[in-house]
Amino acid sequence: MTLTRPTSRTTGTGRHARPSGTGRAAAVLVLVVLGALIPVLGPSPALHGTGEAEAPGTGGIALLRTVLFAALSVPVGELFVNRLARSLPGAPARRPRSWAPYAAAAGFVAALGLASVVATGNLVPDSAADIDVGGLYSSRDGKLALLEVNGFLAAGLCATSRRPGLQAWPLAAVIVAEALRAHPTTEYSPLLGSGLTLVHLTCASLWAGGLLYVLRTLRTWRQAEAGPALLGLYARVAAVLLAAITATGVCSSLRRMPSGTITDQLTDTAYGRVLLAKVILMVAVAALALWARVRLSRAADPLAACSPARAEVAVLGVVVAVSGLLTALPVPIRW
Repeated sequence: MTLTRPTSRTTGTGRHARPSGTGRAAAVLVLVVLGALIPVLGPSPALHGTGEAEAPGTGGIALLRTVLFAALSVPVGELFVNRLARSLPGAPARRPRSWAPYAAAAGFVAALGLASVVATGNLVPDSAADIDVGGLYSSRDGKLALLEVNGFLAAGLCATSRRPGLQAWPLAAVIVAEALRAHPTTEYSPLLGSGLTLVHLTCASLWAGGLLYVLRTLRTWRQAEAGPALLGLYARVAAVLLAAITATGVCSSLRRMPSGTITDQLTDTAYGRVLLAKVILMVAVAALALWARVRLSRAADPLAACSPARAEVAVLGVVVAVSGLLTALPVPIRW
């Protein structure tokens, strides 16, 4: 079934005028600030009453990981949606301006900051003299940190070249490095954990970054009938991505919090509390995605689905911030 857009539309004047660009920009700015505050202020409330000690610089590390995850999602989503758009007959050739170079720059800075922490023995450096750059080559974590730095640098160069599609390879290297970093060799079944994280992070980047770029593309295409078709195609793929994210997230959680202790650890450990907050947010995201899907298939104007989709993007931004905080907290003990 092909979704078409009605030809008659309101002009958006008078009482029913759409919010101004300034108002939307202010709303986005507020959401970005709130998202940044979550990893910065999150460790102390999450650790309160658990008996767990907060590591030095936890808030800063959480913020850097939030930036890194966001910087990864933006270009991955653009590559994904551009591929979907090319499969649509009659799709306009014009695309919104790519944010990939800016995302790569932000990811490079975040990865460089995280590498400096690794270079000082996983401590926040007080000065440049504390950073042992050469020591990065002698440890597994150091090599992975350098791989992420170089990956974002290469992705930025590819994004500004004549063949921006090549950035898929360095971005894939960053995802692999992050999956390996999250599961040290001393962990129980580290390769299984890295595999789960690899799938989880890839699908999450495709979902969040893809939805953001779909909405930007629809705004660029405006009256094009291919807009609803693109949104519908993305929605079908997003359902599969959500299933993969849910399955890998549950498996990863059960590996770190066995089923017999998960109830206690969700409330008695910082990791469990933040994980519970992430689950609640993901339920909200799934509800918004379902709402958008219903509007897409039943509303007179399929593009009415953009309203819940925009809310979905905002909540996904908060999920990214919570995920950044989750990576900086102590892993719960396997009781």
